[in-house]
Amino acid sequence: MAEQEPTPEQLAEIAAANEESTTSVNYKPPAQKSLQEIQELDKDDESLRKYKEALLGNPAVAADPSLPNVQVTKMTLLCESAPAPLVLDLTGDLENFKKTPFVLKEGVEYRMKISFKVNKDIVSGLKYIQTSTRKGVKVDKSEYMVGSYGPKLTEHEFLTPLEESPKGMIARGCYNVKSKFTDDDKHDHLSWEWCLSIKKDWKD
Repeated sequence: MAEQEPTPEQLAEIAAANEESTTSVNYKPPAQKSLQEIQELDKDDESLRKYKEALLGNPAVAADPSLPNVQVTKMTLLCESAPAPLVLDLTGDLENFKKTPFVLKEGVEYRMKISFKVNKDIVSGLKYIQTSTRKGVKVDKSEYMVGSYGPKLTEHEFLTPLEESPKGMIARGCYNVKSKFTDDDKHDHLSWEWCLSIKKDWKD
């Protein structure tokens, strides 16, 4: 049986329901300090110096000056029932993600994992923002507070809360998703678009 396309009224109802469930992030950013300023504070306190080194990493590790401070490297859709993890390599050609939809089975629990690096200085109030549209109508917008991070050689990882994919004949279909990784200072560290196809089964 062919999938039933949702009417504009049904899409508006979905958008309104998602709007009601959206919670705003009430967060006031602290005053920005550089990594060097933080390292210089209380530098005569040995225990505090060791604590800051454990928290912020070794300041002697110098990053490549040509690299951006924040590099978003990968987004992974994690679902226990999926045949394999759905991975978006964000270091390559981002245009390809709009051409090849990622399939997600309806009614399954999943979460997103964002992998990123902080290369030079502390970044405050990182956020991941995701807006989903279908047939040009915004049906969902999610904003996640990722937090503040200092530089280190290995990648940081952020997991979104567990969510359930839409289900039912009306919910099935392709969604255009716009993702953005930003911070308190509204720096756009990376923006990308991708397509998600909700289907009755993984190989439907």
